[in-house]
Amino acid sequence: MSQIRTFPELLPDFQWRDIEVEGVRIRTAIGGSGPPLLLLHGHPQMHLTWHKVAPTLAEYFTVVAPDLRGYGDSEKLKGGVNHVNYSKRAMAADQVGVMKALGFERFRVVGHDRGGRVAHRMALDTPQAVEKLVLIDIAPTATMYARTNMEFARRYFWWFFLIQPYPLPEKLIDGNPNFFLENHIAGQIKIPGSVDPRVMAEYRRCYADPAMRHATCEDYRAAASIDLVHDAADANKRIEAPLLALWGARGTVGALYDVVETWREKATDVRGHAIDCGHSPQEEAPDVLLRRLNEFL
Repeated sequence: MSQIRTFPELLPDFQWRDIEVEGVRIRTAIGGSGPPLLLLHGHPQMHLTWHKVAPTLAEYFTVVAPDLRGYGDSEKLKGGVNHVNYSKRAMAADQVGVMKALGFERFRVVGHDRGGRVAHRMALDTPQAVEKLVLIDIAPTATMYARTNMEFARRYFWWFFLIQPYPLPEKLIDGNPNFFLENHIAGQIKIPGSVDPRVMAEYRRCYADPAMRHATCEDYRAAASIDLVHDAADANKRIEAPLLALWGARGTVGALYDVVETWREKATDVRGHAIDCGHSPQEEAPDVLLRRLNEFL
């Protein structure tokens, strides 16, 4: 096995290890002490997206920041029948397993983008594990698909591009992966210069792997198929944990949805706030995000 990459200049005093859950290897950064806090990144990032907030959070919490399956340096599986290996149910089970391996049966969760969708499923499937839940810049997946209109399709075109049958999106992105990656991130970041060049270099490194690009497509394919089946089966379930919804005031989700209201349709205890940024407050407005997290967590 190759040596595990570490990033002490970005996450000082963190340790990195691979944790195997049901045969799936999950790269995980761990730092701090105190109550456990799980940070789940989005697409097309990896755990370093949290580098501006994780060290401060680690002063109060045991921070666990993994790469989701298929992303970063975690294992990259084939999609499986009906994209089952990238169902949010499977991805959530990974993270519950990671926390159990570290000795944590119950914990707080912060999920951004795809990580928020994993956290949503986790809160439904394993409510006993989720003490508090923070979802960053998302409305529920089923809600967003059900209310799709021209404006949403224009702003979030990749929701419809990446779900196309294999290998169409993979082959098209293969032509210039950096161009697709950098344009995707730049289109969502509304405060220029927010992404640290060292972190962007890691995003590029990970995205250069065709297996990650395939995994991200499978993640979105699952969201448009098996995840919707699971959501429909749980239509009468509600998230039990207290839920904080945060979103970028300059982004798409806040512009097109009443974010708090969409989550009140799915959970029993919801509050929310806009943050003056785009899609990624952990990179664009870390001080404001930290204040909101500390107030809630």
